[in-house]
Amino acid sequence: MSDKTITRAEVTDAIVRQVGCTRQESSDLLDDALEMIGQALESEGVVKLSRFGNFVVREKSAREGRNPKTGEEARISARRVVTFRPSPLLKETVDGQDD
Repeated sequence: MSDKTITRAEVTDAIVRQVGCTRQESSDLLDDALEMIGQALESEGVVKLSRFGNFVVREKSAREGRNPKTGEEARISARRVVTFRPSPLLKETVDGQDD
């Protein structure tokens, strides 16, 4: 498995190459798309991207936790977290079965 991380700049450059817009337009487009996803998760709690997967906001209840360094118990407050479920197509692609 590769340790390479794809950066925001690399995604922006890929948009420039594939769409043919300027680097600034590409960056703005990416910012707008990510902002739209974030707002939709905040208000609706679900974002479904066909052929990619679903982002879902999940409520986690408060619980007791433990500091792994000290072993001290601590209360973990209730919170909302985003989970991701990949589509079957993405799973196949990652698994290398997209012949």
